[in-house]
Amino acid sequence: MKKILLLSTGGTIASVASNAGLVPKETGEELIKMLGKLPYEIQVRDILQLDSSNIQPEEWKLIAQNIYKYRNDYDGIVISHGTDTMAYTASMLSFMLKNINIPVVLTGSQVPINVVLSDAHDNLRLAFAAAASCPPDIYLAFHNKVMLGCRSVKVRTTNFDAFESVNVPPVATVSSDGLVFNKDDDFQKKHDGNPVLNTKIDAHVSLVKLFPGFDPNLLFAMVDSGCRGIVIEAYGLGGMNFIRRNMVAAIGKLIRQGIPVVASSQCLYERSDLTKYEVGREALLEGAISACDMTSESAITKLMWALGQGMNVNEIAKFFGTNVAGEVSLK
Repeated sequence: MKKILLLSTGGTIASVASNAGLVPKETGEELIKMLGKLPYEIQVRDILQLDSSNIQPEEWKLIAQNIYKYRNDYDGIVISHGTDTMAYTASMLSFMLKNINIPVVLTGSQVPINVVLSDAHDNLRLAFAAAASCPPDIYLAFHNKVMLGCRSVKVRTTNFDAFESVNVPPVATVSSDGLVFNKDDDFQKKHDGNPVLNTKIDAHVSLVKLFPGFDPNLLFAMVDSGCRGIVIEAYGLGGMNFIRRNMVAAIGKLIRQGIPVVASSQCLYERSDLTKYEVGREALLEGAISACDMTSESAITKLMWALGQGMNVNEIAKFFGTNVAGEVSLK
């Protein structure tokens, strides 16, 4: 019988109705009681009781520290978490916990577990099954899919099928045969050493969605206010305007000031490619760093982590050209 730890952090899954709306109140033990009997030895630790909108870098560090602390005492760890920022947490844990030696699976629900037709029961059961059988890594389990944490994105606000695995297939899916693993797992980064906990990050970053008419001077205002790195969700393959409001020139100036600027795509699927169009090549020549096919969640957390290590612009550019945890396809 596999021994699994549940780290409870709150979220919708643990919420109850109140005069102020849904509030996380249920403990991890209460979640387990509502599941019925499972074929695992489960222990529970309540480390947070927050709506995930309130989960921030301080909480990421606490979660990572608990995973690292208990990694050798269990066969797997499940984290119950609110859905709104779960993809950010999963992405950051992928960088904070390099070469983790057990499966760590985040899950939650769209409806509180104490509601009759909640999706919480199935998601928790899936998470425990994944924690008992997946290779060591950081995962997100939701609505019959187990996804690599750094590739998962929340794409729906109310539907039970709330998360998708972007640009790579799910690691496993549920069918009548049980948990069926994807045989093509080349997208997963193979572990190459002992587990390392590194929670040093710099959260003074910004994620900007480009739109027609965006004033590049706002980027300099962010830097003047303490921003040390920027991810820009550009158009299509990564195009940015350079007439009138010259985003390309602004990026070049920021790069020369030592501020890394990462170009991702507003399109959820497929990659950014700054080499294809003039509007992308101009940005590339100015030093923009391509996010390739990374999710915005992975790009912004990877940038935070890189800045936390004291990397300069050139080192960050090289780092973004490295597949650290399966977050990017470089072929």
